[in-house]
Amino acid sequence: MTEQKRECARIAEAIRAAKTVAVCTHVNPDGDTLGSGLCMKLAMERMGKTVDVYNKDKVPDNLAFLPGAGSVMHDTAPNGRRYDLLLCTDVSDKARMGCEWLTEYCDRTVQIDHHSTNPMYAEVNSVDGNAAATCVMIAEQLDVLGISPDRDMAVCLYTGISTDTGNFAFPCTNSEAFAVMTRLMDTGFPLPELNRRLFRERSREQLLLICRAIENLRYECSGRIGVMTLTRADFDACGAKSEHADTVVNFALDTVGTDMALLAREDGNGIIKCSLRAVQPYSVAEIATAFGGGGHKEAAGITVAGELEDIAGRVAQAMAERLNGKEQ
Repeated sequence: MTEQKRECARIAEAIRAAKTVAVCTHVNPDGDTLGSGLCMKLAMERMGKTVDVYNKDKVPDNLAFLPGAGSVMHDTAPNGRRYDLLLCTDVSDKARMGCEWLTEYCDRTVQIDHHSTNPMYAEVNSVDGNAAATCVMIAEQLDVLGISPDRDMAVCLYTGISTDTGNFAFPCTNSEAFAVMTRLMDTGFPLPELNRRLFRERSREQLLLICRAIENLRYECSGRIGVMTLTRADFDACGAKSEHADTVVNFALDTVGTDMALLAREDGNGIIKCSLRAVQPYSVAEIATAFGGGGHKEAAGITVAGELEDIAGRVAQAMAERLNGKEQ
């Protein structure tokens, strides 16, 4: 694999040369992919570019407040439009693009991402697995473009940085993330309001779903692994959507003595989605990769066809093998 490094100058060169840009954010969008993509849209529009942001899936209700969220496009094809440049933000590999067909309508491809598992799929790859969030890298990219973040950009960047660091609690949190936050505070963005929206408020549907997941919680490997499962019937009974399962897995990791956690859920049409978590010094990134997924050491995901209990059992077994030092 090509060595990971930030390519801010080359990304800036590509952006300056483009008149039209498509921004691709990853499937099942979270705060970092949307925050980075929408921030770059605002920045490039300030530069006079025509910019469209794409995502295969709907923007989650809890992120609908992001500036420009209502403009995210879900087209299966850009209706005859062509773009000079495709910019992928926080998209760890082609499978996570969802809108991979965009490459056919764009003359050049670049990406900005912070996943250590990234296979460098674009023509220009600005990738740094040590960055706390892609939004941290976006802040540096703005500097190279000569753009100072305004209030709306700060809302986007804060959302990405805070959510990917677990409200500045995950091991990935570092001094660079706080340095970016220091600068963002000067824009006057409403930190208390956003913090409550992102980390305190929950819909009734999500709270009911959390209760279901906790009811299904079981421990394996002498309590070192917490496993939760959710069926489509669970979602239907709670009136919940797929997005309501975000962060639910963290409840399984909060038990004293638990080193890894898994939430496996039915997503319809025989598809199982798994959220994996770990506490230092353990890693779930390699486990996710082995099942065709990816992510970070402490947080990763898998999307695979199969039966719920079978997939949950296999992933939990892989976790146990890693914890016991028996992984291949």
